[in-house]
Amino acid sequence: MTHPASAGADQPRAGQSHEEPDLLRDQFKQLLRYRLLLALGIVVGLLGGVWIGLAGGASYVATSEVTVRSATVDPFAPGGTTPDKQVSIGSERQTAVSNAVASRAAKALRTSVGAEKLQSGLQVTNPPNTLVLRFAYTDSSPGRAAERANAFTQAYLDNRRQQTQSLIDNMVEGYEKQLKPLEKQRDELAEQISGLSDGRALDTVLSVQSGVLGKISEMNAGITKLKALDTTPGFVVRTATPPADPSGPGLPMLLGLGAAVGIGLGLLAAWVRLVFDPTARSENDVVRALRAPVLGTLPRRRRGEAAALLAEGRLGEEYRSVAFRLAYDQRFAGRRRLLVVAPRGAIDTAAAVSVNLAASFVEMGREVLLVEADLRTPSLAARLRAADGIRPGWARTPARGDGGWPTGEQVPIDAGESGAFELIPGTRVRNVARALTSTPATQLIATADDEDAVVVVLAPAVLSYADAIALADRVDGVLVVCDPREVRRDDLDRIRELVSGAGGTVLGAVLHSDGSGNRRGGAKGATGARRRIGPESRPTDPPASGRDESPDATTATTAATTAAGGPGTLGLRAVDPADLPARPASRR
Repeated sequence: MTHPASAGADQPRAGQSHEEPDLLRDQFKQLLRYRLLLALGIVVGLLGGVWIGLAGGASYVATSEVTVRSATVDPFAPGGTTPDKQVSIGSERQTAVSNAVASRAAKALRTSVGAEKLQSGLQVTNPPNTLVLRFAYTDSSPGRAAERANAFTQAYLDNRRQQTQSLIDNMVEGYEKQLKPLEKQRDELAEQISGLSDGRALDTVLSVQSGVLGKISEMNAGITKLKALDTTPGFVVRTATPPADPSGPGLPMLLGLGAAVGIGLGLLAAWVRLVFDPTARSENDVVRALRAPVLGTLPRRRRGEAAALLAEGRLGEEYRSVAFRLAYDQRFAGRRRLLVVAPRGAIDTAAAVSVNLAASFVEMGREVLLVEADLRTPSLAARLRAADGIRPGWARTPARGDGGWPTGEQVPIDAGESGAFELIPGTRVRNVARALTSTPATQLIATADDEDAVVVVLAPAVLSYADAIALADRVDGVLVVCDPREVRRDDLDRIRELVSGAGGTVLGAVLHSDGSGNRRGGAKGATGARRRIGPESRPTDPPASGRDESPDATTATTAATTAAGGPGTLGLRAVDPADLPARPASRR
């Protein structure tokens, strides 16, 4: 039976085993993003293949083969020692590539090329379990390659025959030197025998003569046997002929090998670049760094395309998807407070996310309050215009802060068919920290405690200023808006640590790839130049209760504001208050 503890310990291992293929797949996808390095690697490989093919030149290999045999009296005699025991094929191969054979071949070729240089193109091999030597000669000319291969083959056979014959001559000469004293002794004994009469002395001399004659006969037999040896060193079984095609891979093969090597080099370079790349690069990296899910990925905007604060179409549906995922997150549903931040730089994309999430929550029947907590470069009041004559029944005028914010203004914003939400515009203050932590600001954020109320707070970049951290303990649900190609992994780790240390929770991330979230400014004509808003440029206060605003007057006011707003102002639809769906009166 498996112990519960051991079973629990095996579960993480099983999870890690399931995650490993996903990690490998993700890393491979990230490698394919470095297309420039991959292309450079392929180009380098192809150039290397072309250089090898052209610089090396065409080379031809001519091959001849010869069987090696030892000297024997009767080559057809059965039994005895086998030829492979009499011949050391390894020694013969070394002899074939020796300087002696090369010098003999050079003389036969009558060439001015030295023996060592002539020998550089030769290669001698021995097929396994054979007494065959294969002479392969490489040269730029096919005819010369065949001629030199045959010359080396014949030089080897001549050299081996000469060695065998020299050995036989030396042995015969040794026998003959031993034979001369015996023949002289034989003649002397013959003279003695002719002068002796029968008797004991004659018998002794005859016995000595018989021994000498036996030795002479034995030596003569040895000489005869040596002279009868067959000194054929071997037979040529294959004569080299000029090859028709060059050896080695051709240019197409070299190009293919170069491309393969180039892909390998490109992948290696991309892997090294990926290892030392500090940016997140992928959705999985963002998830691992924040330890929170990616709630949505905004569609990539075309270069030069205008960016609207209130999105429509596919982009609008993506914002609605993020809002629904937040609404069903128990960590957010309990307090309904959302802090939207960017890691560094400008917060244009974070502002668009906060505005569209506010509109999406309105569609879900929530009472939404959008708080612009960017007190350094406030811009929403200039980029959004109030919907004159429209004010949700639950809205109220916030208290005025001692530090200059909140200013006491609460601007109703028409979100088109989604409905309307309230905006607390930001303003420049001297002491940002005191304004954000003031009692009116805390009471403003506490609006989310009311039933069906949602507070969305837009704060400056969390790593550029400490404003977001000052709000994290009260707006404890944080949504990070970032571009994974630009944000660093250690920055995301630091955001998570800062938010957790301040008592907040990272609910997730929204990714974009238009680059506007982490860089200053944007394309002209998209969100426009960010204006520093003062009291004189902030929208007018909402109309007092009882003030008569006709639809025609509302439309005229909106048109006039659009004409004066410039490219940085986003025109929203002006509607008659009677066209809006009725909302329940506020319970506050």
